[in-house]
Amino acid sequence: MSRLNKLALYVIVFLAAVLIPFDAASVQEAILEAFALTQYYAREHVIFCLIPAFFIAGAIADFISQDAVLKYFGSKAKKWVSYSVASVSGTILAVCSCTILPLFAGIYKRGAGIGPAIAFLYSGPAINVLAILLTARVLGWQMGLARIVGAVVFAIVIGLLMAVIFKEEEQERMDDFVQTASEESNNRSGLQNIIYFATMVLILIFVTWTEPEQAVGLWQAIYSVKWYLAGGLFLVLLGQLYFWFDREEISSWLDSTWEFAELIAPLLLAGVLIAGFLMGRPGTEAGLIPPEWISSLVGGNSLLANFVASILGAFMYFATLTEIPILQGLLGLGMGEGPALALLLAGPALSLPNMLVIRSVIGTKKTAVFVVLVVIMSTISGVIYGNLVL
Repeated sequence: MSRLNKLALYVIVFLAAVLIPFDAASVQEAILEAFALTQYYAREHVIFCLIPAFFIAGAIADFISQDAVLKYFGSKAKKWVSYSVASVSGTILAVCSCTILPLFAGIYKRGAGIGPAIAFLYSGPAINVLAILLTARVLGWQMGLARIVGAVVFAIVIGLLMAVIFKEEEQERMDDFVQTASEESNNRSGLQNIIYFATMVLILIFVTWTEPEQAVGLWQAIYSVKWYLAGGLFLVLLGQLYFWFDREEISSWLDSTWEFAELIAPLLLAGVLIAGFLMGRPGTEAGLIPPEWISSLVGGNSLLANFVASILGAFMYFATLTEIPILQGLLGLGMGEGPALALLLAGPALSLPNMLVIRSVIGTKKTAVFVVLVVIMSTISGVIYGNLVL
């Protein structure tokens, strides 16, 4: 951290200590809510979502060759292939905007272009199957359809726009990767590497498998045995590590995993604390910002209401699937259909915690442009949808 950044941090902390009325009941409640949200996040997402994602990101950094990443996600890759894969990748990953970050950082640092990497970053938490089905059931099939269409289109369009806006910077970055890329040698076949990665991804999928509202169907059946499936796969993974990897490879993998954890975890926890202080836990009213203020700003289908909903969605933290009951409550308080979709399209893909991490990976300028694009497109989509359903 530079001296200027340290000075800015010291000034912010000092001003907060001087100006915040800590003796006010609302502030004390908001502080408790900040730590309660952090505890909730640690219990529900760090152990069973974030830690597996760190290990996958470490494996991407160590065991996927740069040539392979450049071939499918680099600047010279066929766009229809890279963007198609990136934009639908979230259908199998029931992860939030924070858990997707290690995977995004892994492929970006390994040579993926900014466009496909951003498409993956956006689509990951936005279009998992359960979220779409639950949206359609609770909020109506029109909202569910609009969400999945909007998410796929957003991922592709925003990725393409990021690639165009930062074309020159990306070309220099890709040239550096091409010059240093080489096929890494290891003791495993391509099929063994695929099985290894598939095992870890399946572990992540099963440990994050959410209980459905109604105890019927295949989804409930898998939920009832998810820990057995995850445990069995973990034993399979241990066998793979024992028979297919040497000690140096395992040590390097653990080092890479720790690097991602060290980069991402502190920023995420700081962001979750701030989000909890301002807005409270999902479904509570204990944050510093009263929910009545939010509902009063997003009523109707005006351009302002959709813009406010997009901003709120971009900065609020939503754990996986919690955006749906929150939206149901806001709709009951008078929120418009258009702003509801705007929040749905901006919320799962962005949050204050993940913005802090994205900035550490791709820089301030690219992060700011990404956030602005998501907010603008969410606002426009909300206005269009709100007029269609009136």
